[in-house]
Amino acid sequence: MITVTDISAPVEPLKSLSDEGVSIWLDDLSRTRITSGNLAELIEKRNVVGVTTNPSIFQSAIGSGEGYEEQLAELAVRGVTVDEAVRMMTTADVRAAADILRPVYDATGGRDGRVSIEVDPRLAHRTAATVAEAKQLAWLVDRPNVMIKIPATEAGLPAITEVIGLGISVNVTLIFSLERYREVMDAYLAGLEKARAAGLDLSAIHSVASFFVSRVDSEVDKRLAKLGSDEALALRGRAALANARLAYEAYEDVFGSAGNSTQSSDRWTTLAPSGAHRQRPLWASTGVKDPAYKDTLYVDELVAPGTVNTMPEATLTATADHGDIRGDTVSGGYAQAHADLDAIERLGIAYDEVVRQLEDEGVAKFEAAWGDLLDAVAASLSGKGVVAE
Repeated sequence: MITVTDISAPVEPLKSLSDEGVSIWLDDLSRTRITSGNLAELIEKRNVVGVTTNPSIFQSAIGSGEGYEEQLAELAVRGVTVDEAVRMMTTADVRAAADILRPVYDATGGRDGRVSIEVDPRLAHRTAATVAEAKQLAWLVDRPNVMIKIPATEAGLPAITEVIGLGISVNVTLIFSLERYREVMDAYLAGLEKARAAGLDLSAIHSVASFFVSRVDSEVDKRLAKLGSDEALALRGRAALANARLAYEAYEDVFGSAGNSTQSSDRWTTLAPSGAHRQRPLWASTGVKDPAYKDTLYVDELVAPGTVNTMPEATLTATADHGDIRGDTVSGGYAQAHADLDAIERLGIAYDEVVRQLEDEGVAKFEAAWGDLLDAVAASLSGKGVVAE
């Protein structure tokens, strides 16, 4: 459902964010957002240059039924299965959004103007099935500016390599740990190497790595509050930013910094002359969960060139109204970021345990949302005289 009420609000912070090299993507999509012209208006007036989706977003949009009545009726007449109905509706939305964003894609040489759609979350631990699903989704959407989202599970890593090697652009999602992020970058480079060996045009392949932010604070803050000491409480709201800043440090280790691309890994140095693109870090889960924190915290404090910030609508609106964009707030903070995570670890909060839990919970939440979506569509199809399979 569309909630934007005043799209003429001040947008200077959004322009400043874009000028700093951060691409603003909207973390939401629905049929009504497309057909009402709202998405096009956000692109025109709010500096939005991309869209991300996930199972929870589609569950919210399609589960409400708003805007999908006609297509549901047609699918019911055809007697399709529930899974097919969901795929027809989600890919239709992504295809339409990709068409709206096509001018941005053309103007940026494919860097932006992207729309992401995720593989079935039930396949998160099955490599071959994930690859097959990614190929199917790319074929169904049939737009050059689609990105297929693959979760950064252990099974997802070889799938990322395989799909990139086929020339399909990928948004790697559900990244929480620095170790897993480095594995994701390795998987991307391996995919580019496969694509090059197959004679594919590397300049046509793009990728982003979605590093989740707010959920890290939610979990670590809960553990800090349970400890209750002054030292513990003073570290609340520090873990997520520290984790993300160190992810950007890792990104620079592999792909080089904005000012010095020669300081990069040997593998990247070999691939870059073939037209390969850096796999940009994307800050995901940037809506603040704790009302005690400023609602633009994960925007203001994660400004760095060559990144993407995908925002839920409330965060986009808040940033337009009172975001505090003051230049690069990431690359100068590595020492403090290391110190913050070390201090949290010394209190007995195990980083590896936290990020593993968050990955498991992330997959489970998307599976649950997908299940709820399937149930809602099954009920809609049955209500139109079709027994869903």
